[in-house]
Amino acid sequence: MLMDSRIHTHALHLRCRGLVQGVGFRPFVWRLATELNLQGHVRNDGDGVFIEVCGKPSALAVFRERLAQDAPPRSRIEHIEVETCTCTGCQEGFVIADSAPAAGGQMRTAIGPDSAVCDDCLIELFNPRDRRYRYPFINCTQCGPRYTITRSLPYDRARTSMSAFTQCPTCESEYRDPAHRRFHAEPNACPSCGPRLWLADASGTELVQGDVIVAALGAIQRGEIVAIKGLGGFHLACDACNGEAVARLRSRKQREEKPFALMLAGTESAREFVHVGEDERALLDSPERPIVLLEKRPGADEMLPGVAPGLAWLGVMLPYTPLHYLLFHQAAGRLTGTAWLDSVQPLVLVMTSANPHGEPLVADNDEAIERLRGIGDFYLMHDREIVARCDDSVITVRSEEGGARREAAAVSPHPSPLTPDPLPLTAHFVRRARGYTPRPIRLARWVPPVLAFGAWYKNSVALTRGDEAFVSPHIGDLDNAATCEALLETIEHMQVVLDVTPQFVAHDLHPDFFSTRAAVEYAQKRGLQAVGVQHHHAHVAAVLAEHRVDQVVLGLALDGVGLGSDGAAWGGELLRVDGARFERLGHLRKLALPGADRAAREPWRMAASALHALGQGDAIGQRFAHQAAADAICQMLERASRCPTTSSMGRWFDAAAGLLGVRDMMSFEGQAAMLLEGLAEEYGEVAAEDSFAVQADGTLDLLPLLAALSHERDATRGAARFHATLIAALDAWVWTAAQRTGIRTVALGGGCFLNRIVSRGLSARLDARGLKVLAARAVPPNDGGLALGQAWVAAQHFMR
Repeated sequence: MLMDSRIHTHALHLRCRGLVQGVGFRPFVWRLATELNLQGHVRNDGDGVFIEVCGKPSALAVFRERLAQDAPPRSRIEHIEVETCTCTGCQEGFVIADSAPAAGGQMRTAIGPDSAVCDDCLIELFNPRDRRYRYPFINCTQCGPRYTITRSLPYDRARTSMSAFTQCPTCESEYRDPAHRRFHAEPNACPSCGPRLWLADASGTELVQGDVIVAALGAIQRGEIVAIKGLGGFHLACDACNGEAVARLRSRKQREEKPFALMLAGTESAREFVHVGEDERALLDSPERPIVLLEKRPGADEMLPGVAPGLAWLGVMLPYTPLHYLLFHQAAGRLTGTAWLDSVQPLVLVMTSANPHGEPLVADNDEAIERLRGIGDFYLMHDREIVARCDDSVITVRSEEGGARREAAAVSPHPSPLTPDPLPLTAHFVRRARGYTPRPIRLARWVPPVLAFGAWYKNSVALTRGDEAFVSPHIGDLDNAATCEALLETIEHMQVVLDVTPQFVAHDLHPDFFSTRAAVEYAQKRGLQAVGVQHHHAHVAAVLAEHRVDQVVLGLALDGVGLGSDGAAWGGELLRVDGARFERLGHLRKLALPGADRAAREPWRMAASALHALGQGDAIGQRFAHQAAADAICQMLERASRCPTTSSMGRWFDAAAGLLGVRDMMSFEGQAAMLLEGLAEEYGEVAAEDSFAVQADGTLDLLPLLAALSHERDATRGAARFHATLIAALDAWVWTAAQRTGIRTVALGGGCFLNRIVSRGLSARLDARGLKVLAARAVPPNDGGLALGQAWVAAQHFMR
């Protein structure tokens, strides 16, 4: 039946763009239109959401206003186009229409990230009278998988891995009922029609169990290691309070000392082991559910033997899938309701990514049995396919005042488009993945489609579309064939799900990186232009891209290593950045790398290098007599044999750690610097010393600082002295360049800015001088955000 156009002569066509699919947006529009007695329809398409609505002018005005104000909390409307037209006949009532392809054939929308199970679903999960009681795949329009199950857009069940499950009549009724919370919830399911869970033994043989959750929890409580399939891949789980189980997991995974993440039932349970401030609690409880790095409480290491040895922080996350919650629910005695989550629960799980030997996260069932053989004792698996693997995000919160007390910084439930991710102002990504990708990062202007391949460590890739950049989930270090293959798979999936065909390609300057070779090959096969982007230029450009800054800035890039435009190893760089161009204004004094790359893994070698530079080479043999290679290293330094030089900030951290006796050898990247930071936090603030020099040619010389530390007997005090003086030195270096160039904006990039003491202290000093300080927030400052900077530089290069 058509409405009489003489009664309803006003109509609107509205086009909503942004994160508007898979977040309950169409049901919200239906409810709003129905409440206002409007007619028309809403549908998904490749551009986002299209709405045609007819009715009285006053009701249409209210509809327009509330469409933006009352949108679902998981949605993010970037833009609404409104066209006023004459109603030529609208269908009676308001309906959700079938999805349509994009206008012009190209997608302009995006799928949302996966979200933790919502409170409404948790209430049902723990209600014995509910038909989804203890069902491990409960979800609704406000929670559950999105990105990890999506094959293509528009976001409909047929284009997800849930297409393998036909809804039962009851679920279908919910799905079709506009008044229901599961109206068009694409992953909707129940025990009768949805994915199922089972437990398998170490060989992959399914075990006949009366209750899978009871059996899996029992295995964990007996000290076994259980591989658990989640949203974006598998975790390896064990009892975090069982030192033998933790040690066995370390041995099997070949992860000597790198910290494990914990999963606890709630923030009150977390407070038993770590300090939780307001910012941290907001992140822990957020729908994104990242791992948050939190300061240990005294005694934490004794209660959690071997989980994060020697470090000042623990990585903590809360459950985010119904399956996770069911394990804690079983351990708590299957209590009804959710109140039990607000009290301390006994179960503490190590929940570490199932990526053996640094390979990509395991996501497939058969792959898990093959690749995790000899690691997992049991497999807790399900038959919902993971289309796109996605690791846990990791976030650090920078205390403005140090210590356990932190000022609150609000997290907006409806973040502005100018804020790429809903993080507190003090928070920064260490790894950006589940819960946040594939949210777009808004750019300063439209750019051509650029595919950026990232670098070697912590690889991620980026793809631009219009005025947006999409950064992939964390992929990993490209030091094995499986991770390299995962890089190529990620690129293919991103192009399909975003419907983008790259016109240009960007990569790192280093010719030996797999990402560089893959980028060049990709471009050559398609006849595209490719451009190499200097590593530290890209670090700074990533910050500029997310802040939408188009002006000339000073860029301070501090990291472990990156190939310089002169072919040398850079890592402590002060740059003048102007879009696609940069000028090297200065660098840290170069240190020799005795034994080349091996020196980056053995801080004692960098300490020996510093002693040699100080004219104290004779002390190397005595100081490091416990190292068999000490005399050989001394000779190498004397002869300058196999001792390339580097301006890397990371190696200065290593040298300080070696001189203070903090660490001779590292078992994972950045370990010495992390230990040094933890000791400095433990000691507290000290006065900066005048033991550095900013030279006329722009070189910052920290050798006087290492000379002072070479006589320090207290490692904690020495760590505090190093940090305080380093901050003062960097401040003086940047301020000298700012005075000389007249540039008043500084962008801070590179992995060393994950150091909370340096990041906090330097930002405060530069801000006090009246300089505008930009830091990475939408992506990590380390190589995990490098692809964004590569894409931004390349786009400007090709648009010139």
